[in-house]
Amino acid sequence: MRFLTFFYFLGIENYMLPCFTKQIFDMDCPGCGLQRSLLFLVRGEFVSAFKMYPAIYPMLLLFMFLLISKSTHIKYSNLITNVLMVTTVGTVLINYILKFI
Repeated sequence: MRFLTFFYFLGIENYMLPCFTKQIFDMDCPGCGLQRSLLFLVRGEFVSAFKMYPAIYPMLLLFMFLLISKSTHIKYSNLITNVLMVTTVGTVLINYILKFI
């Protein structure tokens, strides 16, 4: 947790990348909100992170599982990875569709 707090004190919010899709086409992309959601996680604002980008938690779970599965042998690793990927992509797409409704 101290590692994440270190990045927060560096002023990482000053170095966030702009969304080129939003600048050019004036509409959100499927990844809009991801950086701000990660910033909320670093600050410890977990509910705000979910509200900003609901796919943040399935995505983090997927990445953590991938890191763990590279170092240890896990039974049904491929199946778990596929389920986590489908869940993450599904959450991203549902969130993106709901933005337009």
